[in-house]
Amino acid sequence: MDSTVIVGAAAPMAGPDGTNTCGVYRLEPNSTEWRRLSNGLPDDMQVNVIVGRPGNASELYAGSQLGLFKTTDGGDSWTDLSVPVDDRAIYSLMLHPDDPNIIYVGMDHTAIFKTTDGGAAWARLATVQPAAAIPGCFPVRVLRMAMDPSNTNELYAALEVGGFIRSLDAGATWEDMSGGFVALSKEPHLANHILSDNDAEGMLDLHALTMSADQPGTIYAVNRMGLFISDDKGESWREFGIEHYSELTYGRDIIPSPHDSKTFYAALSDSARGQAGSLYRSADLGKTWNRVDHDISIDSTLMSVTVNAGDPNRVYCAARLGQVFGTEDGGATWNAAPLPPGIEDLRAIVSI
Repeated sequence: MDSTVIVGAAAPMAGPDGTNTCGVYRLEPNSTEWRRLSNGLPDDMQVNVIVGRPGNASELYAGSQLGLFKTTDGGDSWTDLSVPVDDRAIYSLMLHPDDPNIIYVGMDHTAIFKTTDGGAAWARLATVQPAAAIPGCFPVRVLRMAMDPSNTNELYAALEVGGFIRSLDAGATWEDMSGGFVALSKEPHLANHILSDNDAEGMLDLHALTMSADQPGTIYAVNRMGLFISDDKGESWREFGIEHYSELTYGRDIIPSPHDSKTFYAALSDSARGQAGSLYRSADLGKTWNRVDHDISIDSTLMSVTVNAGDPNRVYCAARLGQVFGTEDGGATWNAAPLPPGIEDLRAIVSI
């Protein structure tokens, strides 16, 4: 692979003889040796999310159960930004596209913190836990946040087995917007439960969401049941028909290309801890989809996908059990770069 690839692993004590293998790992260009990054990072840091600063390949943020850490040198050294995590793990990060001092952090218990001064001080926002949330499974987690590129005051958050909330005033107030997902769960093919006796569970099990600069107010979301779209800022939702293109419909990640806001990538699998994954691409705002991974075998849940900020043809994805795959030519050919045995529960990947 010609790019530097960085991944986050969340499974602790998974290595040989119970050694600690969670953390941040980096693969240098044209190398096959993954290096665990440690300068400024705790040894038992379970990494759930890594986000890069657009326009600055060396600036990255990594979130975990021990806090939020920042690097400005591509991972060589890290600084703790002192987010008050308490008993909450960080699962999602959102950087303001116009103001580098504004960062949002999503956690357990439907908590979202915000800084307006680059991390010197943090304030917990007045989020709401949806009435339909199913907290008995585990603490409701803010797994992904999105900001409308056309109006950066409009924020949206996907909750794991919790539904969907939004803020139209930069996080000052929040609304429970889960009604559309609950309504869809009344459809027989979308009724699903694994962890409870509530048939809305599958639809409320949101994993990721995103927006395109070409479609103000339009939100794309993936959950246990597939891919869904809202054209009205989350007021209502409809199926987006991924089942017409893919046998695998369990969605874990969806992102737009940073080079073309009409192009999306979706990470699909058979289940949360499955045995098959696939990567799909749409070049027409999700109207049609094509599978782009081939000549490789994704043998566990595909958790995360990233497009290199400098080259649209460099696309990489990470699967739960330690598999990393990449293409340097827009999907014509693919290469595997598996992590060493014991480095598992991959949840984040970036390419710089």
